[in-house]
Amino acid sequence: MAETLSTIPRSLFSLLILFVVTKWIGKKQVSQLSLFDYVVGISIGNFAAEMTINMDAPYVHGVIAVAVFGLVAYFVSFITMKSIKLRRFFIGVPTILVQNGKLLEKNFQKTKYDINDFLEECRSNGYFDLSEIEYAIVEANGTLSVLPKAEYKPLTPKDMQLKVSKSSLCANVIIDGRIMEQNLTNMHKEISWLEKELKVRGYREPSPILLATLDESEKLVIYERNENVKSCNVLE
Repeated sequence: MAETLSTIPRSLFSLLILFVVTKWIGKKQVSQLSLFDYVVGISIGNFAAEMTINMDAPYVHGVIAVAVFGLVAYFVSFITMKSIKLRRFFIGVPTILVQNGKLLEKNFQKTKYDINDFLEECRSNGYFDLSEIEYAIVEANGTLSVLPKAEYKPLTPKDMQLKVSKSSLCANVIIDGRIMEQNLTNMHKEISWLEKELKVRGYREPSPILLATLDESEKLVIYERNENVKSCNVLE
C-alpha cells in the first residue's frame, strides 16, 4: 500500500519535470513536430513514465535522462537556426509532389507518401479535384501545402480593387462578467470609459456579460450570457 501511494508524489514530480523541460525546449503542436522533435518527445515521455512506475530504478537517473534529452533538443534547435545544412539534416526539407499539375511519382516514393493519404490531405485543404492544383508540397513535418492554379484561386479585395479597412487585434475587456483592467489599460482606456459605454447599451453592471471585446478603432462587441438557451444537437 505504501509503495502504491508513493507513486502519487513521483507522478506529480515527473509531470512537473516534463512540463518544465517541454516549456524550455519550445512550443510546438504535434502536427508541427519534425522527426527529431518527435523522437525526443517520445523518449522524454518514456523516461517520465519510467520514473513514476519503476520503484527499483533510482529516481535521479530518470531526472538526468530527461534533462540530457532536453539539453540535446535545445542544442539542436539552436544550431539548426544557425546552419542551413544542419537544419536540412535534423529537420528535413519540403518535397514537391505535384509540379505544374503533374504528379511526381519518384517524390511520392522518396517521401513514402501514399497516394490515398495525399488525396485525403488534398480534400482536407478543400481540393476534391486534382486538376485544380498547380503545386503540392509535403513539408518537413509531414503536412501538405497546396497552391491552386490561377483560375481556381479565391478572389480577394485586391483582385476586385476594393478598399478595405485595416484589421486590428481585439482585447478581451470583460470575461465572465469581470472587467479585465490590464487589457483595458493596454487599449489606453479607463474603467470609467467602459462603464459609460455599458450604460449607453443598457448595462448597469458587467455581470450579465459573458465576453466583451474592444479593438483599436474603439469598436466594443458584447456577448451576453445565455444559460437558458438550449443548443441544437446537429450531429445526432
